[in-house]
Amino acid sequence: MKSILAAVIVGIFSIIISENTMAEPLQSDKQIGYVEQTSSWVYLYDAQGKRYKTLAASSTGEILGYSATFFVSKKGSWIYLFDAQGRRYKTLAESSVGDVIGVSANGFTSRKGSWVYTFDREGKRINSRAAN
Repeated sequence: MKSILAAVIVGIFSIIISENTMAEPLQSDKQIGYVEQTSSWVYLYDAQGKRYKTLAASSTGEILGYSATFFVSKKGSWIYLFDAQGRRYKTLAESSVGDVIGVSANGFTSRKGSWVYTFDREGKRINSRAAN
């Protein structure tokens, strides 16, 4: 009897949770088509060329690269990762990352001394190799 009651309660909660998550549009649906930086502002454009977000350049720093789902910037001795909505979600020390040399769909690459590091889009180092 207790196991049936527990199964019913779990079933009801799973239905409620799935209905609530389906009712709200996913924030990650927005994709970056282009990032433009002026001296004061950073503009995010979608794939159709429509500007959908404006950020202060003083808070983002210098844009180093972008993909459809995130962009990388540098301010002082910090490397920032921003999502497609313009929210900063990760801060990394430049001393541990090095110079960012490329951004792709799933991560970014940096060079530090005689090493090339590959990071995923969450900022976790996934590979390293000696630079040529």
